[in-house]
Amino acid sequence: MTTETATCIPTERHLELGALEAAVAELESRPMSQFRTVRSPAADLRRRADELGAEELSQRTVLLLAGVLLREGRTGEGGQLAHQVRAWAESNNASFLLARAHRTLSLFFHQVGDFSDALTHALQSVALLDEDVPPGIRARHLLTLSVALEDSGSPMDGERRAREALMLAADARDHETMILVLNNLAYSAYQLRDASSARALVEQMREIQARTGQRFSANECDTLARVEMLGGRYAEVEELLIPVLDERVVANEGDAVAECLLTLAEARRRDGRYGAAQEALDAAGRLCSDRELAAIGARVREEQAALFAATGRFAEAYEEHRAFSAASAALYSVQREARARALQAVFEANEARRASEHFREMAHRDALTGLHNRRYANERVPDLLAEATSCRRALSLAIIDLDHFKRINDTLSHATGDTVLQNVAELLVEAAGPGIAARMGGEEFLLVFPGVDAEEASLRCERLRLRIRAHGWEPITGPLHVTTSIGVTTTTDGRITFSALLSQADQNLYAAKRSGRDRVVAG
Repeated sequence: MTTETATCIPTERHLELGALEAAVAELESRPMSQFRTVRSPAADLRRRADELGAEELSQRTVLLLAGVLLREGRTGEGGQLAHQVRAWAESNNASFLLARAHRTLSLFFHQVGDFSDALTHALQSVALLDEDVPPGIRARHLLTLSVALEDSGSPMDGERRAREALMLAADARDHETMILVLNNLAYSAYQLRDASSARALVEQMREIQARTGQRFSANECDTLARVEMLGGRYAEVEELLIPVLDERVVANEGDAVAECLLTLAEARRRDGRYGAAQEALDAAGRLCSDRELAAIGARVREEQAALFAATGRFAEAYEEHRAFSAASAALYSVQREARARALQAVFEANEARRASEHFREMAHRDALTGLHNRRYANERVPDLLAEATSCRRALSLAIIDLDHFKRINDTLSHATGDTVLQNVAELLVEAAGPGIAARMGGEEFLLVFPGVDAEEASLRCERLRLRIRAHGWEPITGPLHVTTSIGVTTTTDGRITFSALLSQADQNLYAAKRSGRDRVVAG
């Protein structure tokens, strides 16, 4: 009897744990629009997991509850739970749970307007996913990363990730996620005032809706309304948004209603309905205050300034615009640090886990340009020098610095400056060949040419300088030219430290700057 009991008990527990895990996985895969159906079963499953001592399953249910809180607009509570789950997952090496916790934290930081931390967690949420994760789950994580990249000033990277998510969602027949991705792409087109692209994407959304019966949420209605506003169809804007405010349309995100109110206020102002516009704006402001929606709150101030100006209250418009500028500056200073802080956080998390080579690769990449970063150069170049010493072969190194780059940022915008850096990065990758192209910081880059002597390195850098100068910059920078100064140095046998080699190249770079810029100096 004792032997039979010992065999039976663990088997029964194993079966119960299997059923429990399947139930949790089902909740995790539910469409995002059904988040309200998750709370009660997640709480029940948490109790069962605690009774069975299944800590990871219990933490997965806690994360589900955190997601519900965020989508209900209870931002602080949801973020706190997600932080707790992340800490547990890191301590217990639970990679799938950690990936999902980072995605939830990215949503949290997006809601509070901290786009730096939103990008940090979005990057980790994708990097930590195993290759065999279901395509629908990966699509959602890529969608979150796409949004974070857009918010942090990397629209091209954001669109690329969105297109990846769209393909995965289509493979999984996840129509809701397909609509979410198309919605984001349509909103981006609206922001660029690209009416034809926006309308084409909206038509794809409507086609999926007609074919599948998938209902639009408040976010989709807001995007459709914005696209209608591009064409001055203000009655259509009202028709799309009033059902959201009457709660006849689901608001799946905590900030969705505030967004809709802001859109409605702008449409009414443009239509000359100033009193109604003020009502919508006041309601949006109250929501932002109650739910700590800093990013939307700044935009409410901007719209308030526009409304004051439209009604001839210019002094109040000026003061409100000053308040908007101050709020925007505070948010923007956070955005500018997004890439460096994100990669540092990724690297530190990877070191703590000592796993996932893909995650380590993310820590070695610059988020804006996709090039290797300074950390990678610091780790890799000493190894290349050691190889050069053992093989008695040359190694050349070049530092590339864009001339008068500050003028581009100050005269045009930081977004334009980012686009310039991304274009330069593509040219650097071509020039590096099998070597290394890295961004060292700001507008300074590094090229490393293993096995390349001084003469060949100088020729390659001269070709690069000419290519950068002749690149089609006019659509990006207008009349402002983009040129570069390059300092090159070579070791014939690798018997030098990386820092000393870097110092030599740096001296040659400054010689190029002193000589008038837009040139290569080698030595």
